[in-house]
This record gives sequence, structure tokens and C-alpha cells, in this order.
Amino acid sequence: MKNKKIVIVGAGPGGLTIGMILAHRGADVEIFEKEDRPGGRNRDITLGDFKFDTGPTFLMMKYVLEEMFQETGRRASDYMEFVKLDPFYRLQFPDKRFYPSGNMEKMKDHISDIFPGNEKGFEKFMKREGKRFESLIPCLQKDYAKLRAFLAPIFLKAAPRLAVGRTLYGNLGRYYDSDELKLAFTFQSKYLGMSPWDCPALFTILSYMEYKYNIYHVTGGLNMISKAMEKVFKEEGGKVHYNSEVKRVINEGRKVTGIELKDGRKVPADEVIINADFGYAATNLMPVEKLKKWSPEKLQKKNFSCGTFMLYLGLDKKYETVNHHNIIFADNYKDNVETMFNEHKMTDDFSFYIQNPSVTDPTLAPEGKSAVYVLVPVPNNRSGIDWNKEGPLFREKVIDKIIQKTEMKDIRKHIVAEKVTTPREWEDNYNVYIAAEFNLGHDLNQMLYFRPHNKFEELENLYLTGGGTHPGSGLPTIYESGRISANLISKKYGLPYKKPSFDPKKILENA
Repeated sequence: MKNKKIVIVGAGPGGLTIGMILAHRGADVEIFEKEDRPGGRNRDITLGDFKFDTGPTFLMMKYVLEEMFQETGRRASDYMEFVKLDPFYRLQFPDKRFYPSGNMEKMKDHISDIFPGNEKGFEKFMKREGKRFESLIPCLQKDYAKLRAFLAPIFLKAAPRLAVGRTLYGNLGRYYDSDELKLAFTFQSKYLGMSPWDCPALFTILSYMEYKYNIYHVTGGLNMISKAMEKVFKEEGGKVHYNSEVKRVINEGRKVTGIELKDGRKVPADEVIINADFGYAATNLMPVEKLKKWSPEKLQKKNFSCGTFMLYLGLDKKYETVNHHNIIFADNYKDNVETMFNEHKMTDDFSFYIQNPSVTDPTLAPEGKSAVYVLVPVPNNRSGIDWNKEGPLFREKVIDKIIQKTEMKDIRKHIVAEKVTTPREWEDNYNVYIAAEFNLGHDLNQMLYFRPHNKFEELENLYLTGGGTHPGSGLPTIYESGRISANLISKKYGLPYKKPSFDPKKILENA
């Protein structure tokens, strides 16, 4: 395998995962990254003395990350420091606050206090959704290159738990009678590109995973995961080329034979792995004349996730009473979500998320100061919103909402460093197709076999990893996409590997 060249486009979470696994198995692997450091949207942002994560801030299903390091004979805890969060986050509704916890008894008592009469529903939720989770997870660890994958025993066993025809919000009605409590278990669907009133019920497992396996922070920010993966990759002999933007993949007919960089250099390869945003790759890096199923015209008809409006704020004050993670719901959440997804418009009544990690992690800001991250879900760029014009106005609206709905009443006078990222920047500077930050939506007709395949179906010797391929968006599933593609390449070249197995008892024992 050492005489076979594997080239990876992008040093994001998926590219780093597949890179370190294949390098450990003996492959000759090189990564080409347009930025000057690893991580992609999982890299760090530094503003003077303040440090932020660019994108992901929640680490859930930590065991998946640990498995990726185990694939290289290592322990993740030797490379990073993990902090379990309890409560997970603050969920703020117009008239109440809710603090979910991974402690089951504590959680039931809290539900009893805030949403009396619903605590028994939580017990049913954990039991029923646990069975769904345990049956579905093995299905997400395999590839779906062929339709016959649906005939595999693990899929046939899981199929009855797909709850086809039932929505996420409707499914929560089996457990809770409070609309606000249902929202507490459904808000994650927004990041799959769907309203909870449209999202398939199978995604109820998202909130189950949080309660079963907890939510973690990594000291230094989640960007430290990418730095740790890069270190492992280099330890295994892999090479990373930074400031090396890829212009296109080189092909001979349907066969991919390497990559061409923006500076004109050409790099031959036996296998190419794309870790770039899928929509961007399909419209910019791949030979579009060879694409039919995923042509630019057909991409335009696909369902994509929302975008995000970001504020990274360095403050000369620390807000001790604001939780590490905070989700503030719009007064009319359903109207806000459905207007955003169905009409591609914003409402003045919007939800937003605040990360205040300095209450947990002293490494992100000087003593007495804080690095605050604000995310507002907004329409992707199909909206036609002129963010060059609307961005500054919307920034003021966001600050006003923070003042109105949180303890940060004097935040304006304490901002000493700031960066704003609008959907326009996500598309232009980060190469995110139509600024759909969470990639292709996760409708049933855009999942598994119907999502872009890990071994890309329209070109030879081309593989995908990242949120745009199977199993989907979110760090744990992106890591899984890297392992799936690594295993496909390993199988092709006879490299030794073990198929992943899911053992919930073993996971909890090692937690």
C-alpha cells in the first residue's frame, strides 16, 4: 500500500479522521488544505487574547471520537482534556428556564418541578428511544453503495423503528403533553435542515444520545480535536500541506487520477478523498460534465439546511450566571422555524444560541474576561438576503435580543474584540454551498443510499467524507463517515481492519 498514493482534499474533521486511520494502517497519505491550520469549520478563531471555535461547540457521543483514536492504537484522553457538562445547557422559553442533565434522577425531578406530570414520560422516552437508538446506530456505521444494503439483517431489524410517516414533534407527543417540553427534545432538528414539525421521528434519538452519553467540552475548545487528530496523523507518517487550495480533481473520463492546486501544481493519486463541503465540491472541484445524479441543476432542487449568523465576542467582563451553553427560544418558535425553512425569510422574533465557555474553561480568555460565541439560525443563501447591507442591522438586533432575554444587560459596553460571520462569508470565504452550514437536509429521501455515497457513485477512485455524505452532519457522524470511507479503501487494497461494532454496555463501562 505504500506505493499507492492517497490524497485528501481538506483537513476538516472527516479528512483528519480518514487520514490518521489510513496512515496507521500503512497507507501513504497526504492532505491538502487551503487554510494555514487544521480543522476546516472545526478550527479555532483568535481575536487578540480571545479564542473561539469556528463552528461546532457541542461534543456529544464522545465514545465515537474515542473509537477513532482507538483505530490508531491510541487514547483520545492522552491528547485532550474532556469536561463533562452538567447541566448540558440552559433552554430559555418566554416564561421559564429548563436545565437538562444526564443525571436521570435529577432530570426527572427537574421535569416534575418545571413541567409537572411529565416526569414519567421521560422514563418512557429513555426506554423506547433507547431501543430505537440501539437498532439504528449499526445502520449508520455501514456504507450504502448498493440498494441491496437495505436487505442487510441489521437494517431489516431496524426498519420497524424508522417510524416512517411520523414527525419528530409528533413522536414527542407520545411522551409529553407540554409543548415547551417537546421543543426541549426537538430543537436539534434545526441543524439537520428541518423543522421538528417535518423532521422524521427517527431523529428523536438525537436528544436520547445526549441524555445517555452526556455532553462534553474540550479544554481549549473543540478545535483541539482537529489539532489532536493532526498530531496523530503526523505521528503515523502522514503529510499535511497548508495554504494549498485545490482547484479541481483531475480525471480521465470517469476515472479520477489526482488533483490540481490553485497555483497550478498537479498531484497524481491512486485514490482521492474529498472532505470539502459536498455542494461546493460538486459544483467547483468535480468535472460537472460527468455528473448526472448530483449535477449542479439537480443540486438546486435538493433540500439544504439553514445558514447561520455568527458573532464572536471578546468581552472584558465575565458573566458567571450565564451557562456554558444557552438556547433562547423565539416567543413563537414554530413561526420562526417554518418561516425560515419554508419561506426563506427571517422574522424579528428569532431564536439564538450563546456559548459562554469561559465559565468552564479559563484558557479561552484572560482572567476576568470571556470569549462569547453567538449563533443565530437564519435562512441559507437561497433567501436572496443581501447580507452586506443587512448584516450590520441584524447584528444590532442580535445584541438587542441578548440584552432583552439574558443577564448580559450591559454587554455592549464590554465588547473589546469582535468578528461577524454572515451567510455571505460562509459561502464566499468558507466554500459552503449556498451557506447551508449543516449541509444537505436529512429527509428520508436524502439519507443512507439516497445521500452522496462514501465511495462516490459518479466517478471512479473518488471517496467522500464529511457532513454531505452518509451518515450525515454533526461531528460524531462526520467521524463515522471518515471511518466508513477508510474501511472501503482498506478493503479495496487488502489492508487489515475490523468492522465497527456497537456494544452499548461496553461504551457505558468505558465512559
